[in-house]
Amino acid sequence: MGDLSPDYLFNPAFNMAAIKQVINEAVERVRMPTPTRLRDLIRQIRASRTAAEERSVINKECAYIRSTFREEDSVWRCRNIAKLLYIHMLGYPAHFGQLECLKLIASPRFTDKRIGYLGAMLLLDERQDVHLLITNCLKNDLNSSTQFVVGLALCTLGAIASPEMSRDLASEVERLMKSPNAYIRKKAALCAFRIILKVPELMEIFLPATRSLLTEKNHGVLVTGVTLITEMCENSIDTLQHFKKIVPNLVRILKNLILAGYSPEHDVSGVSDPFLQVKILRLLRILGKNDAEASEAMNDILAQVATNTETTKNVGNTILYETVLSIMDIKSESGLRVLAVNILGRFLLNNDKNIRYIALNTLLKTVYIDTSAVQRHRTTILECLKDPDVSIRRRALELSFALVNSNNIRTMMKELLIFLEKADPEFKAYCSSCIVLAAERYSPNNRWHLDTLLKVLVAAGNYVRDDVISCTIQLLSESTDQQGYMARELWLALEKDTGDRQPLAQVATWAIGEYGESLLNSSENVMQISEPDVIAVYQRLLTSLQNSMITKQYALTSLMKLSTRFHSHVEKIRDVIESFNTSLHMELQQRGVEYSQLFGKYSHLRSALLEKMPPMEVTRTANNEDGITNVEVEDQTPSPTNEIGQDSEIQDSNAFLLLLEGNTDNEIISPSLPNNKPSSVDNQDLLDLLGGLDVGTPIIQSSAPTTVVDDFISNNNILNNNMLLSSSTDNIITPETTTVKAYDKNGLQIDFTVSKSRESANTTTITMTANNNTPVPLSEFLFQAAVPKAFQLQMLPPSSTVIPVGGSVTQVMKVVLTNNSAPLRMRIRLSYNQGGTSILDQTEVNNFPSDSWQ
Repeated sequence: MGDLSPDYLFNPAFNMAAIKQVINEAVERVRMPTPTRLRDLIRQIRASRTAAEERSVINKECAYIRSTFREEDSVWRCRNIAKLLYIHMLGYPAHFGQLECLKLIASPRFTDKRIGYLGAMLLLDERQDVHLLITNCLKNDLNSSTQFVVGLALCTLGAIASPEMSRDLASEVERLMKSPNAYIRKKAALCAFRIILKVPELMEIFLPATRSLLTEKNHGVLVTGVTLITEMCENSIDTLQHFKKIVPNLVRILKNLILAGYSPEHDVSGVSDPFLQVKILRLLRILGKNDAEASEAMNDILAQVATNTETTKNVGNTILYETVLSIMDIKSESGLRVLAVNILGRFLLNNDKNIRYIALNTLLKTVYIDTSAVQRHRTTILECLKDPDVSIRRRALELSFALVNSNNIRTMMKELLIFLEKADPEFKAYCSSCIVLAAERYSPNNRWHLDTLLKVLVAAGNYVRDDVISCTIQLLSESTDQQGYMARELWLALEKDTGDRQPLAQVATWAIGEYGESLLNSSENVMQISEPDVIAVYQRLLTSLQNSMITKQYALTSLMKLSTRFHSHVEKIRDVIESFNTSLHMELQQRGVEYSQLFGKYSHLRSALLEKMPPMEVTRTANNEDGITNVEVEDQTPSPTNEIGQDSEIQDSNAFLLLLEGNTDNEIISPSLPNNKPSSVDNQDLLDLLGGLDVGTPIIQSSAPTTVVDDFISNNNILNNNMLLSSSTDNIITPETTTVKAYDKNGLQIDFTVSKSRESANTTTITMTANNNTPVPLSEFLFQAAVPKAFQLQMLPPSSTVIPVGGSVTQVMKVVLTNNSAPLRMRIRLSYNQGGTSILDQTEVNNFPSDSWQ
């Protein structure tokens, strides 16, 4: 023993304090029973057959845990907190363990710290006062010599950091980002990411250290560094400009990932570190947007990724999808865009319905950028209309209508009509209205247009919107050479009607009432139709319980008109009409009584009152070279002289007075339609947005029937608000601006910034700013507008379709005054998605300053 050194005889670690702690723990274990282990508690809870048994087990265990917490130096605190956290995850209250978590965090043992920090992340939040006590413990552990303790502190700080805690510890996190330990650098970068989300103004502290993360060889540090840079660039324009210098570095890293050999550590299904590739592609998309120089630097690498990525695995498809998004967002070459669209076309052939859906969704966003490239995949898109998944069918339908043009209108309408006939009820209303709009815009001739509308009425049945009825009647009235043909076709459809096509019955009775003589006298008539056959069909319509009152009103008025078209069975018509003199429905009774008078005392007025309606002339829209819409184009069909004898200047003046009075009723009043009833227009319809801004005024005269046609304004910007226009806002000069609050509802606020252009005294520039004051982002945001016909409206593309929380979206509109006597009014419609709920609303703005339209 004399040869033993003093160091061996006295070990500083084995001192009196350690001896005392060992003795106390031994005494504690002897004095107190060993608590239930976590795994045993889980078994007991899972063995419970009822909720009452489960609550009994948990309440008993919580009571025991509370009793052990009263002991200051309990050696089982770690085990009890672990059980308490499991109880908390089951949804039971566990707040009484918050202070015990702090005691575990202060413990020198790693196992205690691990459970303590886990408890802090689960049980603590910014609203708890205990949250303030943990700051000092975090600061001490961030300076620990053990990397795992530092990692625990960084994870906890990132999870529960409040703005005050973030400001206190940001310098410590920035110091750790420069640590020589890759594990700590990765954790520190993630913590910095969370701090920036909480306190964006702390971004400048982390800029120098963040730039150095891109030189790392460790993939984990690279992923966190790219994530941190992406968040910085999305939150600050200045930071975005600062990091545009790193585009070559990102390109080099991405190229090394593609060309590098097999690496077992980072390989996922044959792809080298797909997570890092996706992160880099997203950052490149942000850095290259609206920047030609940066886009040029990344064109080659994007082409390499698009051509060299394996497509047999879902991992490769993920990278290709991100590549396509990057190509479409930056100023890439046309050939590269075609390559991106072809990739999406291949996605449409994939067996995975999720991949097909994102392909259709992306094509729908890019179709207005490169329509010709998307047109090559038209056949595949039409095949998606037969997909069993309803979401895919909906996106394919929207994309199909976006592809319709004057060259493929016949082919596309044929396929879409087949889809309409077999479609689910939820698609019929939308599909029928879109077919009507497309046919009106691109129809090659009136015969084809009318045939298409008839097929829509037959295929969609009662799901047809009211705008289809009004469009068909208007087109039929002005197509004088097709009226006889359509009367016969509608008769065939009406004769087979089973009561499930009310809109068809309304259009057919209107047409037969106006042009019924062509059914009997036309030289092209190969059908044997007699007057009793027609009257019998009308009797069936008027007595059927399945037909609505509106349809019966159409039929009754139409039958009254036939009394002047037919000759040998007028008395039969009179008997049918007089039978409604005692109808229980007031509207039908009133019509029956009034029409019966025309067979007796006022029979001399019947022929004049029930003559054919003149062609309905509707102001249409056209595009000039500057993209300005609302240019009036009068119908070329010659109209007969109006019996009323009022000239157009008086009608325009009355329409202007009606606009000032604020009348927004859209009525079609004529002897052949139900009088005194506004035509119901769907809230989602285009005419509902535009109706009421300019409406023709009825001029009533006792010697002739009243004929009124609503003067709708069709705005091409509404039909395709996503169409990219070639105009630019660079030449807009706004010497004086006025702000007008246009809309403030449900957390969405819209302001108009109105200014006059110095280049043209008649041009007013309106900048729409939509602010999101809700706690969730607003997606699929669509702003639509219409103005009276005294103005011309040009709408430029919006800055985005997604409004982040606290963010905004802008859109520029140019309004050109063509009539100095007209005040500026605007009807606006808003649609967006808020937390998975689609919201549609509209309003009218009439508080523009007078100098904006004078």
